[in-house]
Amino acid sequence: MARTPDHPVAPLFVDRWSPRSFTGEPVPDAVLASAFEAARWAPSASNVQPWRFLIARHGDAHWDAFVSLLAPRNALWASRASVLIVVLSELKLERRGAIVDNISHSFDAGAAWTNFAHQALLLGWHTHGIGGFDRDAAREKLAVPGDFAIETIVALGRQGALDTLHVDFHAGESPSTRRPIGQTVFAGRLGQPAFASERDAA
Repeated sequence: MARTPDHPVAPLFVDRWSPRSFTGEPVPDAVLASAFEAARWAPSASNVQPWRFLIARHGDAHWDAFVSLLAPRNALWASRASVLIVVLSELKLERRGAIVDNISHSFDAGAAWTNFAHQALLLGWHTHGIGGFDRDAAREKLAVPGDFAIETIVALGRQGALDTLHVDFHAGESPSTRRPIGQTVFAGRLGQPAFASERDAA
């Protein structure tokens, strides 16, 4: 299904989607470094930069541990990715000499992962964020300290052919749609159209 934006945007934003079919081929270090460099420059409240990334390359000493964290259904396809990335965010920050809660830790980590995904796409690689995994096991197996949240796991790889993907996922292997901005952006309170075109339609 082709994606068509309702308003002008750079093609990057509609071209990014989350396939499940991957070739498993190695990702060059230069590609990984470039994508993480993009993540590095994400917006960050008070420049705290709470994001951290743990990575496993396909077949390396960490790979089996990372795959074991995935829900069985997700492991069927994500185990064919080239890299798995555990995204963390630091829960605390230092302010005026005191350690306080960082209320924007997840928001900022999300911005960093978005930068990563877009830069990877520019270099010809796809990503797929995964929510279905065992966070308790991840904390234990990967020795994640308690002052970090475990946000998600990201699969990175070259998009593979549909016939290499488990048949259960064939029907959903296409870019998804998005609701129009008139159902997302409101003037002052939910339900109040923000744009003249939406008000006229109502």
